[in-house]
Amino acid sequence: MAHWVEGKTRLRFGSLGSGSKGNATLVSDGETHVLVDCGFGLRQTERRLADFGLHPRQLDALLVSHEHGDHIRGVGSLARRYDLPVYLTPGTWRSGRLNDLPVRHWITPQARFAIKGLVIDPVTVPHDAREPVQFRIHARGRSLGVLTDLGYPSDHVVEAFAGCDALVLECNHDVRMLAEGPYPARLKRRVGGNWGHLANSQAGTLLRRLGLDGLQRIVCSHLSEHNNRPELVVETLTPLLDGDASRLMVAAQDDSLAWQAIA
Repeated sequence: MAHWVEGKTRLRFGSLGSGSKGNATLVSDGETHVLVDCGFGLRQTERRLADFGLHPRQLDALLVSHEHGDHIRGVGSLARRYDLPVYLTPGTWRSGRLNDLPVRHWITPQARFAIKGLVIDPVTVPHDAREPVQFRIHARGRSLGVLTDLGYPSDHVVEAFAGCDALVLECNHDVRMLAEGPYPARLKRRVGGNWGHLANSQAGTLLRRLGLDGLQRIVCSHLSEHNNRPELVVETLTPLLDGDASRLMVAAQDDSLAWQAIA
């Protein structure tokens, strides 16, 4: 596990788990802790937070990217149990899937806001939800991009996330596996379309457009259980790093990815 080292680590992040069945990303500057999405039930979230040495009461806020179940399953129960503020767009709220939140704050896409020491840019992305956003989070002169759900690497996304020091990046499916896999044709079109999810090859395209020189960590996330494999992700992205995969990690569905430090 990577530990906080004052004076060296400026920002850190970890994955409570990522995939088709649940997603949650923890971000901290050492004093402020936010959870981006919570796609796990209450008890499982509590257990996974404990892997990071955190109790839910230590969270300062929950950020919600959009209303799909693998991102919000535990948001309501966690927020109500521990009286946590939830930040979400009005469109996400109007989906009707997040009722009875104890404290809610509206996110306006492209309008920067702060939660204590963390400065947050919510970025509109192409995805089939009511008003989806992803997040670029800044602290102490460093920034992390959380990009777990988008259909294609739009110019707007490239502009918003250029220059990040680390990325949690969707690598949802391998194009061939999706085409030959068990999904019905309609779902294949949805996943592979411009409002669905990033393929491994599209993640590579986005990384090339963003530039890789300044990226300390790239965490590949939201891998499809049926349409992708970690080795295919690594095989696709490693050549972009001149064969050096040391900056590349793959978040798993069933296991946490421990603290990743951004110096």
